[in-house]
Amino acid sequence: MTIRASGLEDLVFATTRLSDVDGAAGKLSIAGRAVEELAGAYPIEHVAWLLFYGADPTADELARTRRALGQARARAHARTPALGDALDAPDAMDALRAGLAHITLPEVAGHDGLGAAFARCLELAGAIAAFSGAWAGRRARPGLAPIAPDPEAPHAADLARLVSGEPTTDARAPALDAYLVAVVDHGMNASTFAARVVASTASDDGSAVGAALGALKGRLHGGAPGPVLDMLDAVAVDGDAARWVAAALSRGERIMGMGHRVYRVRDPRAEVLERAVRLLERASGGAGVAARLSLARDVEAAAEAALAARHPERPLRANVEFYTAILLEALGVPRELFTATFAAARVFGWCAHVYEQRHAGKLIRPQSRFVAHAPLGAA
Repeated sequence: MTIRASGLEDLVFATTRLSDVDGAAGKLSIAGRAVEELAGAYPIEHVAWLLFYGADPTADELARTRRALGQARARAHARTPALGDALDAPDAMDALRAGLAHITLPEVAGHDGLGAAFARCLELAGAIAAFSGAWAGRRARPGLAPIAPDPEAPHAADLARLVSGEPTTDARAPALDAYLVAVVDHGMNASTFAARVVASTASDDGSAVGAALGALKGRLHGGAPGPVLDMLDAVAVDGDAARWVAAALSRGERIMGMGHRVYRVRDPRAEVLERAVRLLERASGGAGVAARLSLARDVEAAAEAALAARHPERPLRANVEFYTAILLEALGVPRELFTATFAAARVFGWCAHVYEQRHAGKLIRPQSRFVAHAPLGAA
């Protein structure tokens, strides 16, 4: 038996056509297309179809996908009274997992002429959007009913309205669409792997996505965008990005949003999201967005220089979470809902991987090495 390094690094267990991550070159392709080409140019409904079918949708296919997503949001919203206190969970991710347990998928198989697997995916994606909005609404407006989805609206526009509680503008919807597309899939990350493991057992789609949600909840996977804003708040008080970064590193603290497990150069999604913030800034004319973006760039430059001096052998550049934080804040998404908003995007990738894993038809069953009487952590 071959023994692999802990964490399964460099172990290839599956083939996929869904996304490819080139960490050395800083490139990400989704269904064979560069993320820079897709994000900001196509809505999430288009890219969801592309993931499942490997081709661009026709106008009719795109319309049916949008309609099915809108109806899924509405159906999930109609279930919120039955969820009771589940949507009052302190953590939004716990609320999402509880909500998904109430979604019945077989009833939508082949809905509106869409393939059964894709229809189930849209039902889960609609539910995550609706339950995210309901959780945000209960916290922002205690005692009031959650905002109802608009089944006729594009998915990003409706999601932006649901999670922020604010009317969607012509600038906000495209910015959120760019985010959803940029993070829709990203290789064999922890949550995607969790979804594929569950799918390999012949379990249902909802269980696979529930497992992915549990993995994404972990602070080492989906929990860093919020702390990026905490860092920016602290730098704004200090007034000097370079001084603050140097002091934080001297205390042994991490610089949030810098460095990635795979990328050895700047995360290509950081560039995509920075571009979306710039467009949002110009479209909205908001001084607050401009000031935040300027501060973020100062912190990124200071952190990159300080980290390069300390770790010349290990490049640590801005990752997706750095500009995710800036963009979602500008869109009015509460910080405590950042990870759930990530899930609202990644669910399309999870479902496509579940579909792909089912076609592989192989149970994922790695081996372990037994070490007798070894203390925990020593094996």
